[in-house]
Amino acid sequence: MISALALSPARYTLPVMLRPLILALALLPAAAANRPPPADPLTATIHTEDADRFAALFARTKGKPTATQLKRDYLDKGSVAIGVFTPGRIGDADTLARAIAANPTRYAQAIKTCLPAAKAATADLRSIYLGLHGALPDAKLPQVYIVFGAGNSGGTAGPGAQVLGLEVLCRISPTPEKLRQTLRHFFAHETVHAIQEDAGMTLARDPLLTAILVEGAADFIAQLVTGEEPDAARAAWAAPREADLWRQMQTDIALTRSLTDKDDPDEGSPEAKAYARWIGNYSTPPAGWPPELGYWMGLRIWQRYYAAAPDKHAALRAMLAVRDPRAILAAGAYRRRPPSS
Repeated sequence: MISALALSPARYTLPVMLRPLILALALLPAAAANRPPPADPLTATIHTEDADRFAALFARTKGKPTATQLKRDYLDKGSVAIGVFTPGRIGDADTLARAIAANPTRYAQAIKTCLPAAKAATADLRSIYLGLHGALPDAKLPQVYIVFGAGNSGGTAGPGAQVLGLEVLCRISPTPEKLRQTLRHFFAHETVHAIQEDAGMTLARDPLLTAILVEGAADFIAQLVTGEEPDAARAAWAAPREADLWRQMQTDIALTRSLTDKDDPDEGSPEAKAYARWIGNYSTPPAGWPPELGYWMGLRIWQRYYAAAPDKHAALRAMLAVRDPRAILAAGAYRRRPPSS
């Protein structure tokens, strides 16, 4: 399974890469003002209105919509989801038109195969939302939207909204069966990011550690409510190497602690390389490593934290706020087991 926010590393400039995107979205008052109402787990629906309008325009123009047509008939008529997905992803109508022209077959396939499959995933959404409501009864569950973007993002979270880019999801999960599995993880992982934003999380002066814990928390809670390993292949690779990975992660966390979201280090600097070793490297992981290994490391930290916590509900609430990253790291630290005699 592919981790949710790992699908769009191209959307980051380096300064933005140094903080989880959801933390930036929490600072957007305009988006918050347009916040949709919370979803009821029993009646939650996958909103495909934007995707349906795109599909109609794509058919009407025989797969060659112009920037003017995209702006008038798709972007300008968009729901709150288009507002969330445009900055840093769709960009503008010209960018979207170029993306479609570069690979119209990708969009055609997503419309033909994946849009019907996404519409059929309502039962999965409701089941996962019921699990999230049980684990986090006070959380406001976001509405789920399907849109078409510029081929560079599989999904993100905004105030009260989880927005998924179907042409990217369809590229990585081209059959209805694979898409269902991917959507199940997104419904859980991305929803946690929307709830984290509601918890008022702010970026600590510990950008790599915070990012690892934010993504690990989303994967932990997703695993809790779906019963599925977020990325089985990554876990199988990482588990026997955990001691070495832990040492490297601690070194990199220390190296990146001087960075803030206002810094713009050279992409080849030691700090940038240390950060990119763990987060934001879906297309460019370190040689021999699986991508986005920071997600798995964060998941493992939270697994140990949760196991040791006497109050499991309080542990889950800690995953939403990440108030003290260093204390969480200490509580969830890896400890090599002594060899059995």
